[in-house]
Amino acid sequence: MTRPTPSRRSRLAGAAAAIVAATLLLSGCTTWFVGNQGAPGASSAPAATSTPLAEDVPAALKPFYGQSLVWSSCGGGFQCAEATAPLDWANPSGDTVKLAMIKKPSSGAGEKLGTLFVNPGGPGGSAYDFVQQSADYAAHPSLQASYDVIGYDPRGTGHSDAVHCLTDSERDAFLYDVTPGVRGSAEWMAAYQAAWKDFADKCAANTGPLLQFIDTDSTTRDLDMLRALVGDPKLNYLGYSYGTLLGAEYAGNFPDKVGRMVLDGAEDPSVNGFGITIAQAAGFETALKNYLADCATRSDCWFDGSADEALTRIQALLAKVEASPVRSSDGRQLGAANLLTAVFYPLYNKGNWPYLDDLFTSVEQGQADYAFQLADAYNSRNPDGTYADNLIESFNAISCADFPASTDPAVIAQQNTDLIAASPTVGPYWTYSDVPCSQWVYPSTRVPAAVTAAGSEPIIVVGTTGDPATPYKWAQALAGQLQNGHLVTFQGDGHTAYNSSDCVDAAVDAYFLQGTVPASDPNCTS
Repeated sequence: MTRPTPSRRSRLAGAAAAIVAATLLLSGCTTWFVGNQGAPGASSAPAATSTPLAEDVPAALKPFYGQSLVWSSCGGGFQCAEATAPLDWANPSGDTVKLAMIKKPSSGAGEKLGTLFVNPGGPGGSAYDFVQQSADYAAHPSLQASYDVIGYDPRGTGHSDAVHCLTDSERDAFLYDVTPGVRGSAEWMAAYQAAWKDFADKCAANTGPLLQFIDTDSTTRDLDMLRALVGDPKLNYLGYSYGTLLGAEYAGNFPDKVGRMVLDGAEDPSVNGFGITIAQAAGFETALKNYLADCATRSDCWFDGSADEALTRIQALLAKVEASPVRSSDGRQLGAANLLTAVFYPLYNKGNWPYLDDLFTSVEQGQADYAFQLADAYNSRNPDGTYADNLIESFNAISCADFPASTDPAVIAQQNTDLIAASPTVGPYWTYSDVPCSQWVYPSTRVPAAVTAAGSEPIIVVGTTGDPATPYKWAQALAGQLQNGHLVTFQGDGHTAYNSSDCVDAAVDAYFLQGTVPASDPNCTS
């Protein structure tokens, strides 16, 4: 059954999406590193041992806060280590979870400022891979001169103890098979619920006890432990997309431990699951309109006429493939949900907008291969049908752990109406958005609420006015909630702004290097 595009969070930071998209479109494949720790053939000889910072924590937590990290070379100038955290922070004497970390040691050219932790988003994105494969995007070389840059995979994701649900063939069916019946009909609903119930049951069976403890709150506690283990009295942190929610929740739980923190592509911690869905649907609708307006100015654009006429044409195309899916050369059928996945992927970065020209042209001509190439990149699917990571599984697992789902038919019906009104192009295919988590094995533990982080150091919140995945109003809201929040606006398009705006780059780097807080919002335009 075709699953809807994940709508609760964005998958990747814009920079990572741009890199992967470029790789996909130039070479026809992605080049993700898959493995447990380190690079193939890397030396396992110890390179360094981190001395943990003495922390005043309960006695039951001292073995965790007092462990020493042994860093081993894992190729390319990187060092890797593994830490142990309680599976359940409320019961630290029980089972444990392993957390994988990769570090690019500071170059030594600047003042030593400690460690900078980065997270690329998701939830479920691998910070380990992000740092290893695109360190200069994760944090500029100027920051690398003064900071050890660390990417660690949160519990349930990547190279850490991870969520496991489906085989590759089962994941193909879950993501790409077309749900029978008309959307919303009894036949469709029964099949849709059954598919999500099967997914939830297999996640529970194949992951085990870890599945109950992959919520964001548990991850913030892991992050605080790691801060202490690298010897830093305060956390320096650069989070993108979902990584901003992780950073904000950390600040709420440990305001006195916040060092220099930048949250780019911010989420609003007070928004519930459906609030995220409807805001993102509207955000992608706006981004699509912006792309069409831009396309109309180019001589090689795929349509003639106005952007509004082209939007109507896209809506008709979605309805057409929903009613009669287009078969690709490998036998998969392209319905509306996966066509939208293909559309969204280039929208994460304005530089990739021209790829949408080829997408719409090919689908209108009855061809599905190019659409699946984009959708596969979004879903981390390799050309041979294997999957490079567990991002789709961990995305859904963490989302369901963090957000309660409504099961009231009247509430769901109103949500559907509101969603279609807010987003006439995307909304019709994102209806019934609470069904997936209503099938989840464990109840949600997080209550969406504003975060003030009273007493923290300054926190920079970056928002892009045309961000499709984390709408600008969320950055405004988070900066306003935080007692010491400072908004940096980028007047532009795409998801996240660091690496997309020289003005934003200058503000972020100056804060991390000199502690300089903008006196007012610089309102960046380039």
